[in-house]
Amino acid sequence: MRVVGENVKVDVYPIQQAIRIAREQGLDLVEISPNADPPVCKVVDYSKFKYEQKKKQKEIKAKTQKVILKEIRFGPNTEEHDFNFKVRHAQNFLQEGAKVKATVTFIGRTIVYKERGEILLLKFAQALEDVGKVEQLPKLEGKRMSIIIAPKAKK
Repeated sequence: MRVVGENVKVDVYPIQQAIRIAREQGLDLVEISPNADPPVCKVVDYSKFKYEQKKKQKEIKAKTQKVILKEIRFGPNTEEHDFNFKVRHAQNFLQEGAKVKATVTFIGRTIVYKERGEILLLKFAQALEDVGKVEQLPKLEGKRMSIIIAPKAKK
């Protein structure tokens, strides 16, 4: 196996000799790349090695972004003032980096006003055009019609 590490001559050694080299330094022999030909082992302190691996994993996890989805609900007969109020809220959500799902809920017989709901959602998307982009066009699912708007990439 190939042995690497500090104070070790990088070379291919038999397993017993590699273990002996690690013991002489008071360290452990850790297999780094088992699929390589020959397998690669490193002479290190195993507890320190595990700690550093855990630290790298934490760092990678911290860098990933979590997608937040905020929902805004309308009725098919939403008035202008309420609409503008909800648009301002959606703008704040998008500027914070969250996605916005706008939903029009049809209660009872209001389902006959499907086109009103679609017009309302398209008007909503148009009002948010400068801070967000439409990710999913209006789609009717049962008694709910929704649209998803994602924030625009910051320049």
